[in-house]
Amino acid sequence: MHTRLLGQGLRVSAIGLGAMGMSQSYGPNPGDRDAMIGVLRGAVERGVTFFDTAEVYGPYVNEELVGEALEPLRDQVVIATKFGWRIEDGRSVGLDSRPDQIKRVADASLRRLRTDTIDLFYQHRVDPDVPIEDVAGTVGELVQAGKVRHFGLSEAAAGTIRRAHAVHPVTAVQSEYSLWTRDPEPDVLPTCAELGIGFVPFSPLGKGFLTGTVTTATEFASGDIRATIPRFAADNRAANQALVEHLTGLARAKDATPGQVALAWLLAQRPWIVPIPGTRRLERVEENAAATRVPLSADERADLDELAARIGVHGNRYNEHHMSLVGR
Repeated sequence: MHTRLLGQGLRVSAIGLGAMGMSQSYGPNPGDRDAMIGVLRGAVERGVTFFDTAEVYGPYVNEELVGEALEPLRDQVVIATKFGWRIEDGRSVGLDSRPDQIKRVADASLRRLRTDTIDLFYQHRVDPDVPIEDVAGTVGELVQAGKVRHFGLSEAAAGTIRRAHAVHPVTAVQSEYSLWTRDPEPDVLPTCAELGIGFVPFSPLGKGFLTGTVTTATEFASGDIRATIPRFAADNRAANQALVEHLTGLARAKDATPGQVALAWLLAQRPWIVPIPGTRRLERVEENAAATRVPLSADERADLDELAARIGVHGNRYNEHHMSLVGR
């Protein structure tokens, strides 16, 4: 797999791997820990070098899984993790990006990840009670101490990105972005382009919807976050199906899968965009990695853009509470 350069010189594989689903959010968690370790290590063998986790996933257990899996391969990979939640009794109960908390999280994450340095340390959600300048300055101190290499933000607004970058360089901004989630396009992507910041789309396959494996007949298992997301209500799934049908037709003509076309579309947007699709299956890792070899002409990209704009998307990408935490 070829590589791409995020801001401040962080080179990673063009397709990364989001590890969250190995510990939460998509129905019953995998019972075979060794199998998930095998997927993570198998991804490295297939050219994936960029792995995404967070303390809140689990909480904690996802970092432990990633740390155990990648410890023997540490010199071959880039690991991103995140701070910013207050976690009590095994669940997140609010935001907390106070400087002392950021430092505590960094030390705990280093232990769980079995490493001396966090390659990319994101603020998971912007905390309105802590000035972003204080957050950036604290991460800058961690960089000076050698505990962190690069600073990132997740789901931050353009103005917040600018303020943070003025204190300590931001290497990457992570937000949901895909053919059916275009929120970063008006302000965030132009800001990243201007400041030389990389962009990391999570849920680049629309939480599975853009792969064509989710239909109106799909029944989500207990613990699957999609059951709480308005966009995945049955009537909205039906309204959103036209985009997937078009993707499927284009993919068939290219001897590809709908998911590969969706990832190829993202890769074609900017040379500094690095999607991090999540999966629990090695065959999906292989499929996603092969998206780097799916060519899309300018006409095909324009056709996808026109269709997405014309159809629109029915339903929010989060419930009301979580929508209130983005774009700050």
